[in-house]
Amino acid sequence: ADEEHLKNTPIFEKKLFSMMTPEVSTEIEKKHSVVKSFVLFGVETHVCVQQTALDLLELGHQVHIVEDGTSSMQPLDRNVALRRMASAGAFVSTAQSICFMLLGSADHPNFKAVSKLIKEHATLPNEFNDTLL
Repeated sequence: ADEEHLKNTPIFEKKLFSMMTPEVSTEIEKKHSVVKSFVLFGVETHVCVQQTALDLLELGHQVHIVEDGTSSMQPLDRNVALRRMASAGAFVSTAQSICFMLLGSADHPNFKAVSKLIKEHATLPNEFNDTLL
């Protein structure tokens, strides 16, 4: 079922800073009754992620930003963008928190697999895990 879902997932070319291109907007409108919440992550937080988040918020959608899934060349740009998106109404959280939010409970069929990945990831050196040491 997962591979079939991926085959049916549209892929969009991105030339605007915001991902809310006319093609993406049309796709969202088709599924608006089903899709009301978006999880965003990516590079250049202060440009692409921020503009996409603000556009989605303006349309009345819920936006969740994966803080440890974002980056910018300059830490200041990233930090200001995260604060701006939060001030605009986006929920800023961590990858782990969002994964468990999406699972909903330990009864989810993918709970054990996701938990295993999260535990493995936590042992890897990275700037976010290192700040906790």
